[in-house]
Amino acid sequence: MALGGGVLLNAGLKPGVSRAGGHCEALLLTCMDYRLNSEVEHYMTARGLKHKYDHMILAGASLGALNDKYAVWNEVFWAHLDLAVQLHQVHRLMVIDHRDCGAYKLVLGEAAVKDADTEFKSHVKQLYALRSQVTTKHPHMEVELGLMGLDGAVTQIV
Repeated sequence: MALGGGVLLNAGLKPGVSRAGGHCEALLLTCMDYRLNSEVEHYMTARGLKHKYDHMILAGASLGALNDKYAVWNEVFWAHLDLAVQLHQVHRLMVIDHRDCGAYKLVLGEAAVKDADTEFKSHVKQLYALRSQVTTKHPHMEVELGLMGLDGAVTQIV
């Protein structure tokens, strides 16, 4: 349907095709970094999850969900997680942080990401802290953690 400026509201959707609500496989939490949008979508598709997950975006991903500087983001994360459980019976949270994250630099400071090893440890610490809080509040929730490189490769954090 075109509006005054010729904008199509259903661009990209085939006529008669709709996606029903209900169950989805996971809630994905990623950073807002535009450099990795395609890589995130490719990763989820390769995992067999295309059109099977809710996607939440916060600067810093795990850091955005759990930090003192922007406490309101924490509230937003928990509200979205609760809604995903209620609306879509989500039983898995997937959190993918990424390398060279500006939010980590701004919130934690340059020292937290001064070199590759320190950066990795900062992400792991934050990812583990978030997983701990999620599993405390939602014991049924499976939490999968990853760290994406700028090339789109994801290192699983166990």
